[in-house]
Amino acid sequence: MVEARVGKKYAIYIPKALVRALNLKEGGKVLLKLDGTRIVLESVQDPIELALHGKKFASTTPDNVEKISLEEQRSRPRNPA
Repeated sequence: MVEARVGKKYAIYIPKALVRALNLKEGGKVLLKLDGTRIVLESVQDPIELALHGKKFASTTPDNVEKISLEEQRSRPRNPA
C-alpha cells in the first residue's frame, strides 16, 4: 500500500514503484472501479503490445483455421436465395 495525494483537477499521481510494477506508460489506459470507499486501479494492456510481447497461450495454423471454418459453414443451414 502506498500513499498518494490528490492534486489540481483531482489528478492522482501514481508512485514510480507502482507504475513500474504495472508496466504503465504515459498515455496508457487504466480501469478504475469503485469498491465501497475504495478505488481499484487495473492496467489495460495494449492489444498489439500484448500480441507481440505477451505470454502466448494458444497457437493455430492457417490450415486449422480453414478446417474449423468449413466445419462451421457445414453446421449452419443455408438461407435459400
